[in-house]
Amino acid sequence: MSSPASWEPFRSSDRAGAPNRSAGPPQDFSRRLVIPPFTWLARTHAAAAAGDAAVAISLAGSLFFDISPQAARGKVALYLLLTMAPFAVVAPLLGPALDRMQGGRRLMVVISCAGRAIVTAFLVMYISSLWLFPLAFLFLVLAKAYAISKSALVPTVVADDGELVEANSKLGLLAGIAGFVVVLPAVLLKLIDVRITLCFAVLLYIVATGLATRLRREVVAATPAGPREKEELRSGGVVLAASGMAVVRAIVGFLTFQLAFLLRSQKASVVWFGLVLLFSAIGTMAGNALGPILRRTQHEERMLAIAFVLITFGGLLAAFGGGQVSAALLAGLVGVAASFARLAFDAIVQRDAPDANRGRAFAQFETKFQIAWVAAAFVPVVIPIPRTVGFLIVSVLAAFALGSYIVGWKRIRAGQPLPPTVTARMRAEVRRRRRAGAGWDDLPPPDPSARR
Repeated sequence: MSSPASWEPFRSSDRAGAPNRSAGPPQDFSRRLVIPPFTWLARTHAAAAAGDAAVAISLAGSLFFDISPQAARGKVALYLLLTMAPFAVVAPLLGPALDRMQGGRRLMVVISCAGRAIVTAFLVMYISSLWLFPLAFLFLVLAKAYAISKSALVPTVVADDGELVEANSKLGLLAGIAGFVVVLPAVLLKLIDVRITLCFAVLLYIVATGLATRLRREVVAATPAGPREKEELRSGGVVLAASGMAVVRAIVGFLTFQLAFLLRSQKASVVWFGLVLLFSAIGTMAGNALGPILRRTQHEERMLAIAFVLITFGGLLAAFGGGQVSAALLAGLVGVAASFARLAFDAIVQRDAPDANRGRAFAQFETKFQIAWVAAAFVPVVIPIPRTVGFLIVSVLAAFALGSYIVGWKRIRAGQPLPPTVTARMRAEVRRRRRAGAGWDDLPPPDPSARR
């Protein structure tokens, strides 16, 4: 028979959080077993990621890939443009209210999971009609809203800020594993009927919704951001890292639709679409697994630089390597780089903004990153870009970001401020002239030489 000490991990805790070591073996084991908050978030994220993977497999042979590229581009561009509205307009107004609401971000996670279940159920009925496009738009908006809310919740479910990088790494790795687990049954179900695969995705989102209701109802940020928090989040290191992360997310958005239209214009089989998704998932998993290990020997700024190097190399390889295999390899390298960049960014915010509210900060940054993703994705949707040119654009963007990042990094290490952007210069000029009583018509035009 087990000794009382063997029950110690499951004993109740007092209000201060210390274990109640005087209690004996629990009378009701189910009540004594307390599941950590991070576990509930991880389970929710895994179920939602599995649902996303099932939907992606279902749409691989949908109307989007059956009609001509010219007919699809206009519709996809319209919905991508509309997708930016919730993040560019609603998020700055709704975000602070959700942060200060008891369980506000938790509510948004529940709504996004339940909403995707409903949208996917409608996809079952309208997968072969033009209703596919507005439904796909709603699905994309809900998915992006979930990503923002999830980022805000992560700091509230870890013991301290030192666990943020590891927590995000685990969530990314778990999402990749969940996607792999779902691939085989989703493909087998699709061979019978694509609608069955979508029904499978609906069940996964229902599970995710149920798990999301078990998340703790916590306030992400009880008070508005104070001067110290704003100052730390505008420090050189954080601004530079956020700019680099935005470029990475923009590259991911650009490459996603560049590959989608490229493979479809080449009349590639569904197998190639699946291969690209597989390499991207493997890259993301590898990056999340190796990121914490790399951070032990490399500082965060170097991890961001490594991410840009990987994308630059991958873009050149895909541009001149030829073939669809090189495109899949590029998707994998970008997945690794995006994981490295995200973990490095989280660590930099944790290090350089110790007094900032992590949940509010990550939600704000994630909103900007999503806008960068959609804006960059808009380009290959509107403009047909040849294969080699598209991959060279990816490589050039990463190389430019690498050079800019290194220059900015050196300026920060030398104690010099980062050069302000044209937008920042204009805002400063507006404030100066307002204080001086000048009108809007007196503002000078932007100086082209001020661009960095």
